[in-house]
Amino acid sequence: MNAPIAASRFAIPFSTDQVLIGGDWRAPDGAATLALEDPSDGGEFARIARGGAADVDAAVVAARAALDRGAWGRMSAVERGRVLSAIGRKVLDNVELLAALEVHDVGKPLRQARADAVALARYFEFYGGACDKVHGETLPFAAGYTALTLREPHGVTGHIVPWNYPMQIVGRSVGAALAMGNACVLKPAEEACLTVLAFARIAAEAGLPPGALNVVTGLGEEAGAALSAHAGVDHLSFTGSVATGALVQSAAARNAVPVTLELGGKSPQIVFADADLDAALPFLVNAGIQNAGQTCSAASRILVERSVFAAVRAKMAERYRALRVGPAAADLDLGPVISQRQKVVIEHFLGLARDDGLAIAGEGAIVDGAPRGGHYVRPALIDDVPADHVLAQDEIFGPVQVLIAFDGEAEALRIANGTKYGLVAGVWTKDGGRQMRMARALRCGQVFINNYGAGGGIELPFGGVKHSGHGREKGFEALYGFSTLKTVAIHHG
Repeated sequence: MNAPIAASRFAIPFSTDQVLIGGDWRAPDGAATLALEDPSDGGEFARIARGGAADVDAAVVAARAALDRGAWGRMSAVERGRVLSAIGRKVLDNVELLAALEVHDVGKPLRQARADAVALARYFEFYGGACDKVHGETLPFAAGYTALTLREPHGVTGHIVPWNYPMQIVGRSVGAALAMGNACVLKPAEEACLTVLAFARIAAEAGLPPGALNVVTGLGEEAGAALSAHAGVDHLSFTGSVATGALVQSAAARNAVPVTLELGGKSPQIVFADADLDAALPFLVNAGIQNAGQTCSAASRILVERSVFAAVRAKMAERYRALRVGPAAADLDLGPVISQRQKVVIEHFLGLARDDGLAIAGEGAIVDGAPRGGHYVRPALIDDVPADHVLAQDEIFGPVQVLIAFDGEAEALRIANGTKYGLVAGVWTKDGGRQMRMARALRCGQVFINNYGAGGGIELPFGGVKHSGHGREKGFEALYGFSTLKTVAIHHG
């Protein structure tokens, strides 16, 4: 019998049970804490502060003070850029620390955790360079007038970050908000927030002034709800489920606060008969199983032209059978999913597939010796799924992909657009005309032709339509979203 594979506990080099308000780390109001569970073995390995409404209120007040009276509000765009660039360099110096934290917090394989830490640095490099490059315009207007526009920060921005990619989503939301001169209040997911806490310390060491970034950990229904409804917040950014996003938007609407929402997807990759199947294969599989499928833009639907359906199924099934799942520190193809609750959700969908007679074309394996308390799910490729089946319509948020056959462009588009989501799509074809027709007709926020994800694409605007949300993150579009446009008309005769 093989010996169990240890989850390799990591000594956390800072206190985890405090909130950050106005540059000070302190116990939350009431001093309550929450347990953090390592998904690789189910064991508690740290405790975080259970912040609430009083802590959120103090954080909002501190953010406002940083703008109105602090060093952050007095900084020029050039100075902000230097601070953000310094943060990016400091993150690169701490990649191994951040990766080790993410391994235990999220259950992410080590190489994926390292890639996320490097991406966090890249966001701050990008936005550090962009700070002084967001310009207003002069507008042609009536004689005797000079009209112009100014881009100004909203003020205090609230950021509610999920557990699946805490570093990347902090980078794309907080990085852009700070670049525009906002002061931020950040509420990370209670399941996984250690890299957020570590990042806040790194940012302060790199020179970010007190109050520019405030962090309140805690439960979504307590700290998250308080932040969503706070009258002192001028803009909210939320990434998470459709149901929670609706609650956030409803709470913000009472204060007439704009909201950027990224709410997930059921993204297709569409494979035409003329595609280079060997080039497509790694993208077809990896975009579905990365981070154990817990990715908003996961390619969970593989639409294949019928004449090559059998060939694609065989190639993907072979790759699936080679996939290995185990503790995050073992750095295999997949780590565990975040929690037992998420595992139950995924297994429920797999049960529906069995109940409806859908076959598994290929399935990975959990390695011998994986800790019994870990939240492991075997990645599964489901064969020949009807386009209207629940497995092809609902976001599973796990390592499950479905194969769907189609005949011709029109049917491919009907199936691809036939869910409530609209986040990302991939198209595999050598036909240039078809590439453009599909790109224009797909109802989603990003389309990738003969690739998927473009390696993360920090410069590429990201967001969805329909139930995938609204507003854009990443690239310069995020800077526009975290700013407000003011028009000035000067009458000088």
